[in-house]
Amino acid sequence: MTDPLAEARAALEAAGQLPDEELDIAALALQLARVDAPVADWRAAAAHLTDIARAAVQAAADDAEADAGNLARRRAVLAGLLHADFGYAGDAETYDDLSNANLIKVAERRRGLPVALGILWLHAAEAAGWEAHGVDFPGHFLVALSGRGQVVVDVFAGGTALEARELRALLKRVAGDRAELGPGAMAPMGKRAVLLRLQNNIKLRRLRDGDLEGALGCTADMLRFAPDAAPLWREAGLMHQRIGQIAAAIQHLERFLALSPDGPQSARVRGLVEELRQQLH
Repeated sequence: MTDPLAEARAALEAAGQLPDEELDIAALALQLARVDAPVADWRAAAAHLTDIARAAVQAAADDAEADAGNLARRRAVLAGLLHADFGYAGDAETYDDLSNANLIKVAERRRGLPVALGILWLHAAEAAGWEAHGVDFPGHFLVALSGRGQVVVDVFAGGTALEARELRALLKRVAGDRAELGPGAMAPMGKRAVLLRLQNNIKLRRLRDGDLEGALGCTADMLRFAPDAAPLWREAGLMHQRIGQIAAAIQHLERFLALSPDGPQSARVRGLVEELRQQLH
């Protein structure tokens, strides 16, 4: 009998060998959700993703103006599809519930975090053949539809389009009154980076709750599909150190140094590795 966790993790490891543009972002988010909730009905969620894709294809065919490149129409079509037809909304009431970052449970509840809803937007846009990418906005994931220009969308707020004034107001709300809208706040994200941001929500909530082993497990799964993410190797090494797994800590920190050999952080890690080696002798 196939081990569902092993099957899901094998899919994540296979994705780790693919270039970013070849990743199926929603399918990978589903595999991550399987690991996090192994008894949940992932097959129903997979069928639901297929329904969204088919509906997006049909919606594109039905709206000639959107399919010809009108970004305002594309935003309206996707908002209508995901939020009106399928009933998705941001979960402002129980925002920190881990279910909001698990795509299976998001599909069941039709509620989620901005990045989880954003993955569904990216999934639908790709099915329709429309360009879209995640936006690495501080504290609040956004989606951008692109082509002849760009439309930035707040998927947590039902797919509302955000102009510069709204973006500045949102930034100050999530990052403080002194925050200013610069190029870094609008940096485009690849699919792998979006998935890392999704899982980072789970990792940080587990750390906040004192579940260090759960946070370490989440980090290990992130490394399966992002094996070149140097900061994650460092984080995993430090977590192994905290729970007394010294050999594993050294192994992960050495991998960090192989990927990021220079810089002040690397120098500190190199010193820590030497200290840890002394503990093994």
